[in-house]
Amino acid sequence: MAATERYGDAIRVGLIGFGLAGEVFHAPLISSTSGMEIASIVTGKTGRQARAHAAYPDASVLPNADALWSKASGHDLIVIGTPNRSHVPLARRALESGLAVVIDKPIAPTSYDGERLVKEAENRGLLLTVFQNRRWDGDYLTLRRLLDEGALGTVVRYESRFERWRPSVSPDAWRERAEPEEAGGLLFDLGAHLIDQAVQAFGAPTHVYAEVERRRLGAEVDDDTFVALRHAGGTVSHLWMNAVAAIPGPRMRVLGLEGAFEKHGLDVQEEALSNGMRPGDPEWGREPDDAWGTLQVGDDGRRVETEPGAYERFYLELAQAIRSGGPPPVDPRESVRVSRIIETALESAHAEAVVPFGP
Repeated sequence: MAATERYGDAIRVGLIGFGLAGEVFHAPLISSTSGMEIASIVTGKTGRQARAHAAYPDASVLPNADALWSKASGHDLIVIGTPNRSHVPLARRALESGLAVVIDKPIAPTSYDGERLVKEAENRGLLLTVFQNRRWDGDYLTLRRLLDEGALGTVVRYESRFERWRPSVSPDAWRERAEPEEAGGLLFDLGAHLIDQAVQAFGAPTHVYAEVERRRLGAEVDDDTFVALRHAGGTVSHLWMNAVAAIPGPRMRVLGLEGAFEKHGLDVQEEALSNGMRPGDPEWGREPDDAWGTLQVGDDGRRVETEPGAYERFYLELAQAIRSGGPPPVDPRESVRVSRIIETALESAHAEAVVPFGP
């Protein structure tokens, strides 16, 4: 039976988790994607159940994942937007049910578990991918355009930051917990994005150096972290993630032998989704011109229009991959490599030394 026949009019999605990842990112993007529909939403919290019912009245709202597995035959794809500790068991159960899987980054708390999950999906002939949505940030798409145009020449240094001001610890938040299975802290949270972007732009590193610090009173996990990657092509990436930056640095600063690019401010899509905007709206993904970055070539500096952010491309490409049997929008092995780099960064911080990174 052809893939298009199997999926009929729509790819039926079961969304597990309706916190920030599920409610703000996945559900709006899925429901905005032609050829996809949300069949079920799993959340055990009463307030979230009410919001899920109100926003997606045609979806079944289920109290736990077991209720979803009992209806597995009514789904084609499972999207996992839950705490990191549950990524692997939920994904494995979905694969056992014969379903394609999307996991919010990171793929797993350890690269070993991520690699086993990838192999299981391959052995079952099922699609597995990871929601590395910041590959479609407007600032990053702008950088990729400048690199493709050769506007900077050979890039010698790439600086990238996710910095914010959150000086108080949230004791009930799972991201603040130190148990290894939680994969908490900024290195796993924001670092998974920053490292992925750097590797996609400049290739895998040959060496890793990191400083992983806890600054806030009562912090159990890192909240002020720096990672340096030396890429095989010679570019050096400096990546910062910080919860105690009252004045954030540039979101991105890229130095080439023929020019430089600097950009301030975060991508607009998360805030837009939170405010009810959706892909296809007239101003979707677009930044105001006062937020554009600057390209400097010699004495000539000019503002560069930011490419529109395009998170919707993840699910558009995913729908095409599911129907055609083609490659997913994010190769899960690339996310496993990010996990290995995170582990190497932790090794570097512990040893206070530069650590080689092999293939």
